[in-house]
Amino acid sequence: MSLEERAKATAKNVEGKAQEAVGKVTGDPGDQVEGKAKQVEAQARHAKEDVKDGVKKGVDQA
Repeated sequence: MSLEERAKATAKNVEGKAQEAVGKVTGDPGDQVEGKAKQVEAQARHAKEDVKDGVKKGVDQA
């Protein structure tokens, strides 16, 4: 597990939530969509790290 990668993913998620919120307040659908996209990217990064952790556990147990 890369703590650095998880931290980057969490930061991207927070950034996305903030951008989406700003888009809602200003009525800018572009910001809303970009914010959602950043959140999806963050989820994908977390999923990637979860897979890497699972593989490492399997290798360590073998």
